[in-house]
Amino acid sequence: MNKKTINYLTAGFLSLLFAGMIASCQHDDEVAAPVPTDPEVIPPTFKGLDTAYTIERFRVLSIPTNISGNITWSINDSIISQNSELEFISTKTATYPLTLKVGSDKVFHSKIRVTKEAGTLSKYISKVFDFRPAVGQFMNEIPEYDLGNTAADMIKKANDYLVGSNSSMISLGGFGGQVVFGFDHTIPNMEGRDFKILGNAFFGNSANDPRSGSCEPGIIMVAYDKNKNGKPDDDEWYEIAGSEYFKNTTTKNYNITYFKPNENKAPVPGNDGWQTDIEYIKWQDNLGNTGFKTKNAFHSQSYYPLWLSDASYSFTGTRLKDNFYDQSGVGNYWVGKSYEFGYADNAPNNDEASNIDISWAVDKNGKYVKLPGIDFVKVYTGINQEAGWLGEVSTEVAGAYDLHLKK
Repeated sequence: MNKKTINYLTAGFLSLLFAGMIASCQHDDEVAAPVPTDPEVIPPTFKGLDTAYTIERFRVLSIPTNISGNITWSINDSIISQNSELEFISTKTATYPLTLKVGSDKVFHSKIRVTKEAGTLSKYISKVFDFRPAVGQFMNEIPEYDLGNTAADMIKKANDYLVGSNSSMISLGGFGGQVVFGFDHTIPNMEGRDFKILGNAFFGNSANDPRSGSCEPGIIMVAYDKNKNGKPDDDEWYEIAGSEYFKNTTTKNYNITYFKPNENKAPVPGNDGWQTDIEYIKWQDNLGNTGFKTKNAFHSQSYYPLWLSDASYSFTGTRLKDNFYDQSGVGNYWVGKSYEFGYADNAPNNDEASNIDISWAVDKNGKYVKLPGIDFVKVYTGINQEAGWLGEVSTEVAGAYDLHLKK
């Protein structure tokens, strides 16, 4: 017996028990009203289904009914939804016979015509909505900051880097640094993995552990544009629950604050020649930890985003366990282990682990959600660690594309 059946039986037993209690309290000449266990309620506003519905491929057709109770939507003999509102998407042009069954005896028929889109769709990123990197050694370099640039200017530069098939790479800096981008269509939630995020991860030939090298995993958030306003809203985001999400080594709601450095202060060199200033950028987190981000000899520009005038800024998100370690034992060969699945810049671009399944999305309570597809993606660095002379672990993003749209 499955869990759903048990819930129905439990609800029915409690309803009968409640009805019996009411009856025992009434006079003999009163008759207790029956208590329905699972009624189907069809509101007067529902006039049945239209004869047919038309939608372009890679677009979501929404059919709200406001019907409560036991309902099923099906195409031929396959149940496609049991929600009051049907959200349907297809990658192919076709006509689908649609059946809505309410309870055991009410049946409505229609069909869905999926047509070719009027314009040309791109499987690649079409727009960058936000770019808010954390501090890091590539800050103000990729993309490059020019004197007087504003936050809007830097978002436009990130857009120039990431949009289209000929994309290039941006760095998100340390923990929390993020980019938000979208597509010109809804990427459908189909069987298997649905989209790929490109980075610069690679496996090292000299790494002792398999699937290890330079892997800097970033957390992935996804959003479906349910209200069709063309932008990602705060209540539309869901986290992709990668392989580490449910482990006790992962910290939810981790918060870190970075403090703007005094670029004119005397640097504090470290014991190693590459450590230009080991007390460069101060940081503190909500676990009581504090420290400094080191400036190294390989990058002399400011590691703090120069378009930000604030004395500090913060990020909150899911923090993964540190994944880099010094394999050499003497500080000259650091290795970053790849996590199994569900992260950006976590595996080479030609590896299956860089492909993401929308079905991995969870809400803020860690409960899996069923999305018809996604329109927006957010990526942020998921590690707060420095890997010796390699510098801070920083997720890089070099593009993304829909795995279902072939051209």
